[in-house]
Amino acid sequence: MRHLLITGVSSGIGLATCQRLLQLGHSVLGISRKKPPIEHPAFSFYSLDLAKISHLPDAFLKLSKEFPRIDGVIFNAAQGHFGNLEEISFEKMKELMDLNYLSHAYLAKVFLPLLKQKPRGDLIFIGSEAALKGKKKGSIYCSSKFALRGFAQALREECASSSVRVSQILPGMARTPFYNELSFEPGFEEEAALQPEDIVSCVELILSMDKRAVCDEIVLSPLKKTISFKKNKQDERSSS
Repeated sequence: MRHLLITGVSSGIGLATCQRLLQLGHSVLGISRKKPPIEHPAFSFYSLDLAKISHLPDAFLKLSKEFPRIDGVIFNAAQGHFGNLEEISFEKMKELMDLNYLSHAYLAKVFLPLLKQKPRGDLIFIGSEAALKGKKKGSIYCSSKFALRGFAQALREECASSSVRVSQILPGMARTPFYNELSFEPGFEEEAALQPEDIVSCVELILSMDKRAVCDEIVLSPLKKTISFKKNKQDERSSS
C-alpha cells in the first residue's frame, strides 16, 4: 500500500485518480478548495487554495508533519486562462504562474526530504500538452506549463541518485469540468477528447513499475484534435 498526496481532487482528473487509487488499496490525502464527493476510510482531505501562494509554505510544512507516511505526490491542480497577452491582467499572469508552477515547486520542496527517507518515492506531475508548443492565446498558460515541465526535468536529474522517481504526464484535451467556464471545449466526437480514466491509467502504470525504472515523460493525446467553440462565452478561465 502506498500513501499518496494528490492536489486538485475536487473534480476531473484529480477526483478520478483519487477514486481509483483508493480502489487499489492505497491511502490518499487530497488537497483542493472544495471537498470531493468521497467517503472512504483511507481518504483524508485538506482544504487549501493553492493560488494563495503566501500561505503555502506553512500549510505544506504542517501537512508533512501530520502525514509523515506520504511516499508519493501527484501534482494535478491547475487553472486555465486564455487570451491575447494585452488582454490578460498583471494579477492574472501572476495567479497562473503561482498556481500552475510555483505551488507545485513549493510542495515538492517540502515533501522531497521526506520522500528521500522512504524505500521508494514518487513525484508525478500531471502537466499538459501546452508544455510542448506555444499556442495562440496561450502565452501565459503555456508559459506556466513550460515552467512546470522544465522544473520536473531538472528535478528528475537532481533525484537520480536517490530513491525518488520523478515522472510527468502531458495529456491533451480531456473531457472534464476544466472547460465549463471556457469559450471552447473538445470536439463532440468521442475520439476528440481523453477521459480522466486515460490519465489515471498512466498514473497506475508509473506507480506499478519496479523501483529500478523511471517513466520520465508520457505524452497522451486524443485520437482526433478538434475543438468546439461555445456561443456567448466571453470568460476564458477555468480551474481544477
